[in-house]
Amino acid sequence: MSPLSGPTGSAAGRVEGATAHPVAPLTWLYAPGDRPEVVRKALSSGADVVIVDLEDAVAPQRKAYALDATADLLADVHPVPVHVRIHTPRDIPTLASLPGLSGLRVPKVTQATDIQRIAGLAPGRALYPLLESALAVEHAYAIASAHPAVRGIALGEADLRADLGVRQDTGLDWSRGRVVVAARAAALPPPAQSVHPDIRDLDALAAGCARGRAMGFFGRAAIHPRQLPVIERAYLPTPAEVDAAREVVAAAATERGALALPDGRFVDAAVVEGAHRVLALAARAG
Repeated sequence: MSPLSGPTGSAAGRVEGATAHPVAPLTWLYAPGDRPEVVRKALSSGADVVIVDLEDAVAPQRKAYALDATADLLADVHPVPVHVRIHTPRDIPTLASLPGLSGLRVPKVTQATDIQRIAGLAPGRALYPLLESALAVEHAYAIASAHPAVRGIALGEADLRADLGVRQDTGLDWSRGRVVVAARAAALPPPAQSVHPDIRDLDALAAGCARGRAMGFFGRAAIHPRQLPVIERAYLPTPAEVDAAREVVAAAATERGALALPDGRFVDAAVVEGAHRVLALAARAG
């Protein structure tokens, strides 16, 4: 599915108020760059974005092959946006001009100058820095606002957990909140959650998504197609949330100035905008 459509087709117009508020991607599926057959399956998995991984998912002796295979894939444009998580900036000259490339995910960024340098190597390409260390989290806003090419930021939680010596998942909550705030301050979309590494424990994935949604994340990266519907269900609004959003949008269409709902609550422009986003997101479910 595309970032603006769900399994049943175009999202536009199915829910009142949705058409002017496009929905950011919910699901980002990683696939190893040295396994082009897996990448092609990922392209038909229903993920909003496919991320070809040249870094952690590829053994050192397979890096060169992975880069060549990815370049072959990106010689064509695909219906699904394709990003590449590079292994090193030396990968960029091979990738930057290919028509099928939608974005570069840049690992181990620690400061704004890292992104400025990458932007110079890939002019006009969308960049997605990955924050994977304590230093990167400290510089989150500077990285998020380092260059107009930055279209989103995200945590790399496995490396960050190791860097911080964190043993419990809740030990990453401060860093998660920091990245959510930095993205908003830089006028970027809310970050997607980092991957859930256990592809069999879908209950834990659902619980983690619910927690991430409450913290301000939007969507999640995945490492297996079976995780995609769980992520979607967790992030799509409930019927009660859709009804509440419709009420706000309807009231905004008839009121001027301070907006009062029938139950006596007052809401402002930010709440109205949020209601439009809820309706746009609900539209993708049909």
